[in-house]
Amino acid sequence: MLYRAEENDDKKRLDVFLAERAGLTRSRAEKLIRDGLAQVDGKRVEKPGLTLKAGQAVELIIPEAKPSTVEAQDIPLEIVYQDDDLAVVYKPSGMVVHPAAGNPDGTMVNALLKRLDNLSGIGGEMRPGIVHRIDKDTSGLLLVAKNDRSHLLLSEQIKAHTVERAYRAILIGRMKEKEGDVSGPIGRHPTDRKKMAIVPGGREAHTHWTVLEELRGATLIEAKLTTGRTHQIRVHMASLGHPVLGDPVYGPKKSPYPVEGGQLLHAFRIGFIHPATGERMLFEAPPEPRFTNWLEKLRLQ
Repeated sequence: MLYRAEENDDKKRLDVFLAERAGLTRSRAEKLIRDGLAQVDGKRVEKPGLTLKAGQAVELIIPEAKPSTVEAQDIPLEIVYQDDDLAVVYKPSGMVVHPAAGNPDGTMVNALLKRLDNLSGIGGEMRPGIVHRIDKDTSGLLLVAKNDRSHLLLSEQIKAHTVERAYRAILIGRMKEKEGDVSGPIGRHPTDRKKMAIVPGGREAHTHWTVLEELRGATLIEAKLTTGRTHQIRVHMASLGHPVLGDPVYGPKKSPYPVEGGQLLHAFRIGFIHPATGERMLFEAPPEPRFTNWLEKLRLQ
Protein backbone atom coordinates (compact mmCIF):
# COMPACT_ATOMS: atom_id res chain seq x y z
CA MET A 1 0.00 0.00 0.00
CA LEU A 2 1.42 3.39 -1.04
CA TYR A 3 0.29 6.66 0.53
CA ARG A 4 1.26 10.31 0.13
CA ALA A 5 1.54 12.61 3.15
CA GLU A 6 -0.67 15.66 2.62
CA GLU A 7 -0.30 19.12 4.12
CA ASN A 8 -2.43 18.20 7.12
CA ASP A 9 -0.10 15.22 7.72
CA ASP A 10 2.95 17.47 8.18
CA LYS A 11 4.71 16.69 11.51
CA LYS A 12 2.40 13.70 12.10
CA ARG A 13 3.85 10.52 13.61
CA LEU A 14 4.37 7.66 11.18
CA ASP A 15 2.36 5.15 13.25
CA VAL A 16 -0.55 7.59 13.58
CA PHE A 17 -0.48 8.31 9.83
CA LEU A 18 -0.49 4.62 8.88
CA ALA A 19 -3.17 3.74 11.42
CA GLU A 20 -5.43 6.37 9.86
CA ARG A 21 -4.67 5.61 6.21
CA ALA A 22 -4.50 1.80 6.40
CA GLY A 23 -7.41 1.39 8.82
CA LEU A 24 -5.32 -0.24 11.55
CA THR A 25 -5.13 0.09 15.28
CA ARG A 26 -2.17 2.21 16.32
CA SER A 27 -0.55 -0.71 18.12
CA ARG A 28 -0.83 -2.83 14.97
CA ALA A 29 0.72 -0.05 12.84
CA GLU A 30 3.53 0.32 15.38
CA LYS A 31 4.31 -3.41 15.27
CA LEU A 32 4.41 -3.48 11.45
CA ILE A 33 6.82 -0.51 11.45
CA ARG A 34 9.10 -2.15 14.04
CA ASP A 35 9.04 -5.32 11.93
CA GLY A 36 10.58 -3.32 9.05
CA LEU A 37 7.50 -3.33 6.84
CA ALA A 38 7.27 0.45 6.32
CA GLN A 39 9.22 2.69 3.95
CA VAL A 40 9.38 6.47 3.70
CA ASP A 41 10.61 7.83 0.34
CA GLY A 42 11.91 4.38 -0.52
CA LYS A 43 13.92 3.88 2.69
CA ARG A 44 12.95 1.35 5.34
CA VAL A 45 11.97 2.95 8.63
CA GLU A 46 11.61 1.13 11.95
CA LYS A 47 10.75 4.10 14.21
CA PRO A 48 6.99 4.47 14.81
CA GLY A 49 7.54 8.00 16.14
CA LEU A 50 9.21 9.29 12.98
CA THR A 51 7.81 12.72 12.08
CA LEU A 52 6.53 12.96 8.52
CA LYS A 53 6.77 15.86 6.12
CA ALA A 54 4.11 16.85 3.60
CA GLY A 55 4.76 15.26 0.22
CA GLN A 56 6.62 12.19 1.47
CA ALA A 57 5.70 8.80 0.03
CA VAL A 58 4.91 6.17 2.63
CA GLU A 59 4.67 2.49 1.76
CA LEU A 60 3.40 -0.25 4.04
CA ILE A 61 3.42 -4.00 3.54
CA ILE A 62 0.68 -5.79 5.49
CA PRO A 63 1.33 -9.53 5.64
CA GLU A 64 -1.60 -11.86 5.21
CA ALA A 65 -3.19 -12.97 8.44
CA LYS A 66 -1.89 -16.31 9.59
CA PRO A 67 -4.35 -19.13 10.17
CA SER A 68 -5.14 -19.37 13.85
CA THR A 69 -3.21 -22.05 15.72
CA VAL A 70 -5.85 -22.01 18.45
CA GLU A 71 -8.06 -25.08 18.44
CA ALA A 72 -11.84 -24.71 18.36
CA GLN A 73 -13.30 -26.45 21.41
CA ASP A 74 -16.87 -27.39 22.24
CA ILE A 75 -17.11 -25.38 25.45
CA PRO A 76 -20.51 -24.20 26.77
CA LEU A 77 -20.84 -20.48 26.12
CA GLU A 78 -23.77 -18.08 26.48
CA ILE A 79 -24.12 -15.79 23.46
CA VAL A 80 -26.21 -12.83 24.59
CA TYR A 81 -26.38 -11.25 21.12
CA GLN A 82 -24.81 -11.60 17.70
CA ASP A 83 -25.16 -10.37 14.13
CA ASP A 84 -22.85 -10.26 11.09
CA ASP A 85 -20.53 -7.70 12.70
CA LEU A 86 -20.23 -8.46 16.39
CA ALA A 87 -21.26 -10.58 19.33
CA VAL A 88 -21.80 -10.00 23.03
CA VAL A 89 -20.98 -13.06 25.12
CA TYR A 90 -21.12 -13.93 28.81
CA LYS A 91 -17.75 -14.98 30.23
CA PRO A 92 -18.02 -17.15 33.34
CA SER A 93 -15.57 -16.67 36.19
CA GLY A 94 -12.62 -19.04 35.97
CA MET A 95 -12.33 -18.78 32.18
CA VAL A 96 -9.30 -17.10 30.59
CA VAL A 97 -10.10 -14.91 27.58
CA HIS A 98 -7.11 -15.73 25.33
CA PRO A 99 -4.65 -18.67 25.28
CA ALA A 100 -1.32 -17.90 26.95
CA ALA A 101 1.40 -19.63 28.92
CA GLY A 102 -0.27 -21.76 31.58
CA ASN A 103 -3.64 -21.62 29.79
CA PRO A 104 -3.12 -23.15 26.33
CA ASP A 105 -6.77 -24.13 25.88
CA GLY A 106 -10.18 -24.02 27.50
CA THR A 107 -10.30 -20.26 26.89
CA MET A 108 -12.93 -17.90 25.58
CA VAL A 109 -11.22 -17.83 22.17
CA ASN A 110 -11.32 -21.64 21.96
CA ALA A 111 -15.05 -21.50 22.65
CA LEU A 112 -15.67 -18.63 20.21
CA LEU A 113 -13.93 -20.47 17.37
CA LYS A 114 -16.47 -23.26 17.81
CA ARG A 115 -19.58 -21.16 18.46
CA LEU A 116 -19.26 -18.24 16.01
CA ASP A 117 -19.09 -18.41 12.23
CA ASN A 118 -16.39 -15.72 11.97
CA LEU A 119 -14.02 -13.61 14.05
CA SER A 120 -11.84 -10.62 13.15
CA GLY A 121 -8.16 -10.99 12.26
CA ILE A 122 -6.95 -7.44 12.81
CA GLY A 123 -4.29 -8.59 15.29
CA GLY A 124 -2.36 -10.38 12.54
CA GLU A 125 -3.74 -13.84 13.25
CA MET A 126 -7.01 -14.95 11.71
CA ARG A 127 -10.11 -14.90 13.87
CA PRO A 128 -9.03 -13.83 17.34
CA GLY A 129 -12.00 -11.43 17.62
CA ILE A 130 -11.09 -10.05 21.04
CA VAL A 131 -11.69 -6.30 21.36
CA HIS A 132 -11.18 -6.08 25.14
CA ARG A 133 -10.62 -8.49 28.01
CA ILE A 134 -11.73 -9.12 31.56
CA ASP A 135 -9.80 -11.01 34.23
CA LYS A 136 -9.96 -14.78 34.55
CA ASP A 137 -11.97 -14.77 37.79
CA THR A 138 -14.20 -11.85 36.78
CA SER A 139 -17.51 -12.80 35.19
CA GLY A 140 -19.59 -10.79 32.77
CA LEU A 141 -20.14 -9.34 29.33
CA LEU A 142 -17.48 -9.33 26.64
CA LEU A 143 -17.64 -7.62 23.26
CA VAL A 144 -16.35 -9.61 20.26
CA ALA A 145 -15.71 -8.40 16.69
CA LYS A 146 -16.61 -10.67 13.77
CA ASN A 147 -14.74 -8.73 11.08
CA ASP A 148 -11.81 -6.33 10.86
CA ARG A 149 -13.89 -3.20 10.20
CA SER A 150 -15.97 -3.80 13.31
CA HIS A 151 -12.85 -4.54 15.34
CA LEU A 152 -11.24 -1.26 14.31
CA LEU A 153 -14.34 0.86 14.95
CA LEU A 154 -15.08 -0.76 18.30
CA SER A 155 -11.43 -0.35 19.35
CA GLU A 156 -11.66 3.34 18.47
CA GLN A 157 -14.69 3.69 20.75
CA ILE A 158 -12.81 2.07 23.60
CA LYS A 159 -9.83 4.37 23.00
CA ALA A 160 -12.15 7.40 22.98
CA HIS A 161 -13.73 6.21 26.27
CA THR A 162 -17.23 6.13 24.73
CA VAL A 163 -17.93 2.46 25.47
CA GLU A 164 -20.00 2.22 28.64
CA ARG A 165 -18.66 -0.43 31.01
CA ALA A 166 -20.14 -0.92 34.46
CA TYR A 167 -19.30 -3.54 37.07
CA ARG A 168 -20.76 -4.80 40.32
CA ALA A 169 -18.36 -5.67 43.12
CA ILE A 170 -18.53 -6.68 46.77
CA LEU A 171 -15.81 -4.86 48.72
CA ILE A 172 -14.33 -5.65 52.10
CA GLY A 173 -15.42 -3.14 54.75
CA ARG A 174 -17.93 -0.27 54.81
CA MET A 175 -17.33 2.79 52.64
CA LYS A 176 -17.40 6.17 54.40
CA GLU A 177 -18.76 8.00 51.35
CA LYS A 178 -21.69 7.10 49.10
CA GLU A 179 -19.71 7.61 45.88
CA GLY A 180 -16.34 8.77 44.67
CA ASP A 181 -13.64 8.72 42.01
CA VAL A 182 -10.19 7.18 41.82
CA SER A 183 -7.74 8.55 39.26
CA GLY A 184 -4.44 6.82 39.98
CA PRO A 185 -2.16 5.90 37.03
CA ILE A 186 -1.70 2.13 36.76
CA GLY A 187 1.44 0.24 35.78
CA ARG A 188 3.46 -2.82 36.76
CA HIS A 189 4.20 -3.15 40.47
CA PRO A 190 7.82 -2.05 41.05
CA THR A 191 8.81 -5.23 42.91
CA ASP A 192 6.15 -7.83 42.05
CA ARG A 193 5.85 -8.08 38.25
CA LYS A 194 2.74 -10.25 38.50
CA LYS A 195 0.81 -7.38 40.07
CA MET A 196 -0.34 -3.96 38.93
CA ALA A 197 -0.17 -0.84 41.10
CA ILE A 198 -0.73 2.90 41.14
CA VAL A 199 2.70 4.11 40.10
CA PRO A 200 4.27 7.32 38.74
CA GLY A 201 4.44 7.10 34.96
CA GLY A 202 1.66 4.51 34.82
CA ARG A 203 -1.17 4.70 32.29
CA GLU A 204 -4.03 7.06 33.04
CA ALA A 205 -6.86 5.26 34.83
CA HIS A 206 -10.17 6.55 36.18
CA THR A 207 -12.89 4.69 38.09
CA HIS A 208 -16.15 6.13 39.40
CA TRP A 209 -17.83 4.11 42.15
CA THR A 210 -21.25 4.29 43.82
CA VAL A 211 -22.47 2.44 46.91
CA LEU A 212 -25.51 0.30 46.09
CA GLU A 213 -25.96 -1.49 49.42
CA GLU A 214 -24.26 -1.70 52.80
CA LEU A 215 -23.60 -5.27 53.95
CA ARG A 216 -22.21 -7.02 57.03
CA GLY A 217 -18.57 -5.98 57.00
CA ALA A 218 -18.75 -5.35 53.26
CA THR A 219 -20.22 -3.05 50.61
CA LEU A 220 -21.90 -3.68 47.26
CA ILE A 221 -20.83 -1.06 44.71
CA GLU A 222 -21.22 -0.20 41.06
CA ALA A 223 -17.99 0.82 39.35
CA LYS A 224 -17.90 2.60 36.00
CA LEU A 225 -14.76 2.68 33.88
CA THR A 226 -13.68 5.46 31.56
CA THR A 227 -10.40 3.64 31.00
CA GLY A 228 -9.79 -0.10 30.97
CA ARG A 229 -6.41 -0.89 32.50
CA THR A 230 -5.34 -4.33 33.68
CA HIS A 231 -6.87 -5.06 37.11
CA GLN A 232 -8.12 -1.45 37.26
CA ILE A 233 -11.07 -1.83 39.64
CA ARG A 234 -9.17 -4.29 41.83
CA VAL A 235 -6.16 -1.95 42.14
CA HIS A 236 -8.21 1.21 42.64
CA MET A 237 -10.51 -0.26 45.29
CA ALA A 238 -7.56 -1.79 47.15
CA SER A 239 -5.88 1.64 47.15
CA LEU A 240 -8.91 2.94 49.09
CA GLY A 241 -8.46 0.23 51.71
CA HIS A 242 -11.47 -1.73 50.43
CA PRO A 243 -10.26 -4.54 48.15
CA VAL A 244 -12.73 -6.71 46.27
CA LEU A 245 -13.85 -9.60 48.45
CA GLY A 246 -12.17 -12.86 47.44
CA ASP A 247 -9.33 -11.15 45.56
CA PRO A 248 -6.27 -13.39 46.04
CA VAL A 249 -3.83 -10.78 44.69
CA TYR A 250 -4.88 -7.42 46.11
CA GLY A 251 -6.92 -8.55 49.10
CA PRO A 252 -5.63 -9.29 52.63
CA LYS A 253 -3.77 -12.54 53.31
CA LYS A 254 -6.58 -13.57 55.61
CA SER A 255 -10.00 -12.75 54.17
CA PRO A 256 -12.85 -11.98 56.58
CA TYR A 257 -15.01 -14.43 54.62
CA PRO A 258 -14.01 -17.77 53.02
CA VAL A 259 -14.72 -16.82 49.40
CA GLU A 260 -13.50 -19.38 46.86
CA GLY A 261 -12.95 -18.94 43.14
CA GLY A 262 -11.50 -15.43 43.11
CA GLN A 263 -12.78 -11.89 43.40
CA LEU A 264 -16.51 -11.11 43.52
CA LEU A 265 -16.45 -8.80 40.52
CA HIS A 266 -18.92 -8.86 37.64
CA ALA A 267 -19.05 -6.90 34.37
CA PHE A 268 -22.82 -6.43 34.25
CA ARG A 269 -23.32 -3.71 31.62
CA ILE A 270 -21.77 -2.78 28.26
CA GLY A 271 -22.96 -0.08 25.88
CA PHE A 272 -21.56 1.01 22.51
CA ILE A 273 -22.40 2.33 19.05
CA HIS A 274 -22.94 -0.44 16.51
CA PRO A 275 -20.11 -0.13 13.95
CA ALA A 276 -22.39 -0.83 10.97
CA THR A 277 -25.77 0.68 11.87
CA GLY A 278 -24.75 3.55 14.16
CA GLU A 279 -27.38 2.36 16.66
CA ARG A 280 -26.70 2.73 20.38
CA MET A 281 -26.72 -0.74 21.94
CA LEU A 282 -26.85 -1.60 25.63
CA PHE A 283 -26.66 -5.02 27.29
CA GLU A 284 -26.91 -6.08 30.92
CA ALA A 285 -26.51 -9.48 32.55
CA PRO A 286 -26.93 -10.62 36.18
CA PRO A 287 -23.96 -12.02 38.12
CA GLU A 288 -23.36 -15.72 38.69
CA PRO A 289 -24.90 -17.65 41.62
CA ARG A 290 -21.50 -17.54 43.36
CA PHE A 291 -21.78 -13.74 43.53
CA THR A 292 -25.47 -13.57 44.43
CA ASN A 293 -25.14 -16.28 47.09
CA TRP A 294 -22.49 -14.23 48.91
CA LEU A 295 -24.59 -11.12 48.53
CA GLU A 296 -27.50 -12.86 50.27
CA LYS A 297 -25.22 -14.16 53.04
CA LEU A 298 -23.88 -10.68 53.75
CA ARG A 299 -27.16 -8.76 53.64
CA LEU A 300 -28.09 -7.03 56.90
CA GLN A 301 -31.73 -8.14 56.81
